[in-house]
Amino acid sequence: MDKVLIQDLIGKSLEVREKAYVPYSKFPVGSSVLFENSKIFTGCNVENASFGASNCAERTAIFKAVSEGYRKIYALCVVGSLNDFTYPCGICRQVLSEFVFDMNIPVIIAKNKEEYRVHKLSEILPYDFGVKNLI
Repeated sequence: MDKVLIQDLIGKSLEVREKAYVPYSKFPVGSSVLFENSKIFTGCNVENASFGASNCAERTAIFKAVSEGYRKIYALCVVGSLNDFTYPCGICRQVLSEFVFDMNIPVIIAKNKEEYRVHKLSEILPYDFGVKNLI
């Protein structure tokens, strides 16, 4: 994956992380997702006093994109803790698998623009459940 694009996704994730609504956990997360036509959507986590009604940053970005007609994810970036690498939760990984065209898309996990890891989605979700399981 192009280093300029990685830096752009990390920058957007860091920026939107600042908008997170986290009065309970105090753990802001930002995410940026690259869709078809090079369109990037961002999202932050949004908490709720009824914890089950909260939404993760990754899903916020994906749902924004889907609501505008985008369906194919080409890359994902997540920034949570600035001191450690924060990976998508299980629910977010499942939602990702619904909208990727290829389980080998890059998943960028960053602390900042200098410290990041790039994985394939298949590495962090090795046994995905998808439409192939419903046939």
